[in-house]
Order: sequence, then C-alpha cells, then structure tokens
Amino acid sequence: MAETESYPPIDPTNFDLIVVGTGLPESIIAAAASAAGKTVLHLDHNPFYGSHYSSLTLQDLTSFLRSHSEIPKTNPPQSDDTETLDVNPRPLYSDVEISSYDDSLEEHSRKFNLDLAGPRVLFCADSAVNLLLKSSANQYVEFKNIDANYIGDGNGNLMNVPDSKSAVFKDKTMKYSEKNQLNSFFKLVQGHLEAVKSVDVAVDDEKIISDEDLESPFVVFMDKMKLPPKIKSIILYAIAMVDYDQDAGESCKDILKTKDGIDRLALYHSSVGRFPNALGALIYPIYGQGELPQAFCRRAAVKGCLYVLRMPVISVLLNKDNGNYKGVKLVSGQELTSDKLVMDPSFTITSSNSPSNVSKLARGICITNSALKPDISSCLVIYPPRSLYPDQATSIRVLQLGSSLAVSPSGKFVFYISVVCDNAIEGKKSLQAAIDDLFSLHSDETESKELKPTLLWSALYIQDLIEGSVGPVVMTPTPDGNLNYNDLLDATSKLFKKLYPDDEFFPETSNTDSSDKIEDDSEVVLDS
Repeated sequence: MAETESYPPIDPTNFDLIVVGTGLPESIIAAAASAAGKTVLHLDHNPFYGSHYSSLTLQDLTSFLRSHSEIPKTNPPQSDDTETLDVNPRPLYSDVEISSYDDSLEEHSRKFNLDLAGPRVLFCADSAVNLLLKSSANQYVEFKNIDANYIGDGNGNLMNVPDSKSAVFKDKTMKYSEKNQLNSFFKLVQGHLEAVKSVDVAVDDEKIISDEDLESPFVVFMDKMKLPPKIKSIILYAIAMVDYDQDAGESCKDILKTKDGIDRLALYHSSVGRFPNALGALIYPIYGQGELPQAFCRRAAVKGCLYVLRMPVISVLLNKDNGNYKGVKLVSGQELTSDKLVMDPSFTITSSNSPSNVSKLARGICITNSALKPDISSCLVIYPPRSLYPDQATSIRVLQLGSSLAVSPSGKFVFYISVVCDNAIEGKKSLQAAIDDLFSLHSDETESKELKPTLLWSALYIQDLIEGSVGPVVMTPTPDGNLNYNDLLDATSKLFKKLYPDDEFFPETSNTDSSDKIEDDSEVVLDS
C-alpha cells in the first residue's frame, strides 16, 4: 500500500479525452482538443515531457535507450476481471550500441540536450512552422538558423547546396555551365508554379510543365532537361530530400514524381528568407527538438488540459455491456473514465495485434571536440545513395549542432545521423560509413589535409517505424525518418479528425500574447 500512496489521486475522474504519452503527436492532439473545448487529461509515465521526441541529458538518454530496448515484463493477468485489457510497454529500439572515448563528458552530462529523434530541422515555410503560428504554440519556443547545407561526395569533400539564384553564382565548386543549368531549371519550376497560381491570367505555355511530365519520375524529367548527375544529385537528395536511389529504376522503393519534386523545391525556396533572422531555409529550436512537444503541452495547459507526469497506465477499461472503451486504470489503482483515449506507440494492449513487418530506421548520435568547418556552428550534410559505398541504397543525413543552440557545452558539438534501412546490419553499416568519413578517433591524426573532428562519444541504435492507427484506442505514430515533421503532422491531423470530425484542428487565434519572447539578432522568433 505504501507504493500506491506516493501517487496522488486525480480529480476530476471523468474527461472527454485521456492522452497517454507526451510525444509530439500526443501533445498536438491534446492541445487541439483543449482548444476545441474538450476536457483533457494528459498522462506520462516518464518524469519529463516529450517521450520519444524529447531532448535528454547524456545520462538520461543512455538510460532511456537501454530501458526501451529491453523485452518488458508484462502486467499480471487479470483473469478475475474480464472488463480490462492489460497495457504493456513495447520496446521501440534495438541493437543499442553506446561507446565513450572521453570519460570527462559524464561531468557535463546535464549540459547536453540530445534529441532521441534526430536529425530534425524545420523548413521556415513548412507545416510545423505554420501550425506553431496557428496554435500560438510559437510563444513557447525559439529557433536559430542552420548556418549551411552541404552534400558529401564520400571523399571528405563537402559541397555547398545553393538555395537561391545568388547562392548559385557565389558557389565556387560548380562550373559556369552547371550554374546556368541549375538556374535555368529553378526558373522553369518557378515559372510553372506562378502559372498554376495565375489561373485567371493568360500564361506562356512554355512555362507550364505538361501533365505527362508531372506524373513521370522526377529523375526522368531532369534527364529530359539534360541536367548533369551532379545537379540532379543536389536537387534530389539535398533539396527535395529523397531517401532512395532514384536512378535504380523499378527497383527503387519510393520513386518521386515530378509534381511532388516541384512541391519540395517550392517548399525549400519559399523557406529561404521567410524570417528576417533566418538567412537559409532551415531552422532548429534552441534547447533541442524536445521543446516542440513542450510548447504544445503549455498551450494545452493554458486551455485547461490537466497534466500528470510519473503516472503509468496499467490497463484499459471496457464497458461490460458492449465491450467498448470506457476508461483507464492507473498504477495507483485509481480508475478514470473518458469518451476517447489516445496512446503513444510505446505501449501495446493485450487484445490488439502487434504490427508485423515493421520498417526500421538507423539513428546515431555523436559528440566531437570540434566542428566540420571552423566557422560553421550548425550545418546539414547529405550523403546521396552510393556516395559512401557501392551498395548504399538510401541517403544518409547528418546534422551538426553546437553550443550556440544550447544543446552542448562550449567546445563540444553534437551530430545526429539517420538512414532508413531494412535491417540492423544494413543500417549500422550506413551509420558507420558516415562516421568514418566525418570523424577520427584520435586527435593526433594529421595525415589528412584538414583535421577531422575527434569522436568523443557515440550512440547507435535501430528504431521501429510504426504508423498511427484508429480503433477503440487511437495509437499515434513513432518519429519517422524524414528531416522535417510534415508527414507526421499530416498523420496527426488525420487522427484528430477521426476523433473529432466536427471540430476544427486549431481554430485561428489572434496570437498577440508574445510578451515573454526574447528577440535579438541571433534568434528566430516566429511571428504571424
């Protein structure tokens, strides 16, 4: 009885919605439901916000990965009560491999804010930014610009990714003919987009890309435009952010159509210069990606959502008459009822079938003693398919962040690496190839022209990719393999619409309460 006494009772005991887990999808749904006037209880068994989308200290991240990679012990069967379904943890991580080459890092553990779901950035014009503005959650998070975007050739060379006409002509790694080809292609795409928007205005037919071309593979259209391999690679993998090798033909698992490629180019270019303090297309939240779910939790709390951390749910209650969902039972023994229930994907319910053939994502976190380039604090590096080794099937993305973003102590840099994969062996091979190309293990290695950053610590792991589902209980998706949150937000809004088809997904707000924001020349403050 002493164990349950440490859990305070929750009052009231009935809600419109109970949400279990404070990951980004759950936090957005809780905030949207609260904004729609629903009574919401938001629970998390963790002592922190963010769940699998959180930013953790070095020590906490190590503990989290290890605890969520173990086969969990199931709750004892409740054979005497047929109205309950056991809730059990589901390990989302496997093949966790943590290596430390510098014992002094442990002394600075709390100065790190390490993303579980990195690498992640926001495009200045993407859905996440628009949702932050629409929901007023932007009041609780600040950003900084990502300084540079590179594409790696596998030989230790990092080429700038030009994001505008002026950037193309300033680039010193491209030939004059290549600059003209790239600018001509950008001009064609821009002309097409303007023509599509100007439905009431006569347009030059030469500016419009045909329907046949729009439905064709983007790589085929670029071949038709006679773009060389270097330009194609920049557009496909460093701007459109494609995962799979588009030159693999029918064996490619996900071929990007021209119409979708144009949309991705439009997103990239419209992101450049949207905010005065963000010179490039990409921004990152100060203190880490874990600030995003916290921002929506704060917004939900303002609208009346009740929050309780360190509160595990052990079972789901069913209606005795019809078997429909009724409520939840907490570890304290207290029973709560609600009309609807949302749970994060790190749980399973005994009657539900676990997903089969789960896709995989390999993630890596590395800490070094220096940046890739002396004058660049934050940058994104893309390794296109086959750039690091012949059978590299997918793009490898690397994000470098420094202390200016409050994710590491001064003089240390954090690198996030990710790649989609079919299995752990393939995923770990890709991660290791990127690590070998970027870092050295010994600071006295001077054979290369430029000294590589020295690797001080690393965590490599495989994460399951699980989609959201709708049933008696709504299950949210795991972090996906994309660089931004667009697909994840689209899935989350659809889950909300399934829950509340008659309610708007965040009604428009005036967004005038921004007195607690700090503005200076280095911070990107979102403002509608």
